[in-house]
Amino acid sequence: MADLETLITDWLSIPEFADALGVPQRQGRKLVDEQVVLSARVGPNQALAVPAAFVRDGQLLPGLTGTITVLRDSGLPDDEALEWLFTPDPTLPIEGGPMGMLSAGRKAEVRKRAMELAL
Repeated sequence: MADLETLITDWLSIPEFADALGVPQRQGRKLVDEQVVLSARVGPNQALAVPAAFVRDGQLLPGLTGTITVLRDSGLPDDEALEWLFTPDPTLPIEGGPMGMLSAGRKAEVRKRAMELAL
């Protein structure tokens, strides 16, 4: 498995994540606790953090939560789901792997491929 901190270079602590969404810290933490978003322990203190790419214009990236649900339903643990989302895939029409596709608003292809992981 790839090192998540090498693969994903920009992380938000839980307080930063909540601030980026414009919500109280407890609500940001709730999104992590209720598995609405993926998170990992990163940095020298192994603090819980969320990839910065999950937030755009003060909201969760469109298509992200449904894609996370599909990945979890496919049986991927959070660290493997994060690795899959951020690993470049030359077979996709947009550079940057599945996250690049989601950022471009092309969730259907990403979810199709995520569902194939369960097979």
